[in-house]
Amino acid sequence: QVQLVESGGGLVQAGGSLRLSCAASGRTFSNYALAWFRQAPGNEREFVAAISWSGGGTRAADSVPGRFTISRDNAKNTVYLQMNSLKPEDTAVYYCAAEEYSGSYFYTSPYEYDYWGQGTQVTVSS
Repeated sequence: QVQLVESGGGLVQAGGSLRLSCAASGRTFSNYALAWFRQAPGNEREFVAAISWSGGGTRAADSVPGRFTISRDNAKNTVYLQMNSLKPEDTAVYYCAAEEYSGSYFYTSPYEYDYWGQGTQVTVSS
């Protein structure tokens, strides 16, 4: 198993930036494809971005084009989500997820991921 711990959430004004981190432990980090999801109250968990096991490929949701960037540092067992030009509608709990997968396809459904962090709250004020 792999354990995931998110950090970096908080309160930010619209137009601001935050960088979320997700530290992993337990298994070989580079065996896992990783993703960020978010969930606002009353909404389903929504895909934000994914990154391949090597970090060589990424995919972002259509709702965050050019504003959010996912990256990973396999030497530090950490995945990041850089969020720029934040909007109030970005307010949600953000979750890190992992799936043991070394292919090139990017899974966007939360049901494809076996491991989850506890989430970190991001609040964007207008």
